[in-house]
Amino acid sequence: MNKLLILSLLALSYQTASAQLVTESFGSGANAFSMDFVTIGNPGNAADTTGRPDPVGSVAYTYNLGKYEVSRDMITKANALGGLGIIMFDMTNFGGNGANRPATYVSWNEAARFVNWLNTSKGYQAAYNFTTTGVNDNISLWGPGQYAGNNQFRHKDAYYFLPSTDEWYKGAYGSPSGFWYDYPTGSDSAPVPVSEGTTAGTAVYGQPTSTGPADITNAGGLSPYGTMAQGGNLWEWNESEYDRTNDSPAENRQLRGGSWDNLSDLLEASYVPTFDPTSENVHNGFGFRVAMIPEPSSLSLLALGGVVLALGRRR
Repeated sequence: MNKLLILSLLALSYQTASAQLVTESFGSGANAFSMDFVTIGNPGNAADTTGRPDPVGSVAYTYNLGKYEVSRDMITKANALGGLGIIMFDMTNFGGNGANRPATYVSWNEAARFVNWLNTSKGYQAAYNFTTTGVNDNISLWGPGQYAGNNQFRHKDAYYFLPSTDEWYKGAYGSPSGFWYDYPTGSDSAPVPVSEGTTAGTAVYGQPTSTGPADITNAGGLSPYGTMAQGGNLWEWNESEYDRTNDSPAENRQLRGGSWDNLSDLLEASYVPTFDPTSENVHNGFGFRVAMIPEPSSLSLLALGGVVLALGRRR
């Protein structure tokens, strides 16, 4: 068997692995909904040294990342069942309030409360330590023995959580083959701007503000791992502080990916703004996606700390 054929078969196996889909169900009756996750494998991958922060993207364990952004419908149903009180922006003048549109005007704290409800509604450990009841109040840190590694934001036994910078970045700009890219469509060239659709190499950006974001399942081509809209559509909250120490509840959190009315450079791996965790909106475009580890107790403390291993480089 020649070398080219071997490499082709390896590439095919990587893509097959990246296409693994996990569907999780939540709620009940009229308030039931599901979320799709893709498996992000290649544990212990080399970090990217050409993005921002540097290095970034090394994850020591396999995890699942939401294929899509969280929708308005998901928030509405969680609000109804859990009394969360999350308020979304009225998008009547920005494409409408369809159930499958992404949830907008959501702060980091509100996103974290939604994630906590995903956990507790299924009998799992809450990811974030809220000690007050205000929907946009800041978290408290977990104590020794409750968190793993150096991440004092996330409880070590949580199933669902907001993706850390490394977890989000790997799903967006990484690939099962280990290569890194500038854009979340598996390319170093800007994706084709569209208002909606699922064509490979496209993303929802460069649109008039009045257009608004696309439905979460119709928001551009997929990343090499199989996620949609990690570039464009909405800015997405990362779990991490800018310095990734996660030791100060009030410190600014990272946002990634750009929005439907941004230019292409805001979708790049090198662009990472930060905002206060109580911030809900700059132009209605703050949203998020969810990550999960089905068996968190099986991971070592070192792995959950997000340790950077070898340094990588983009092809």
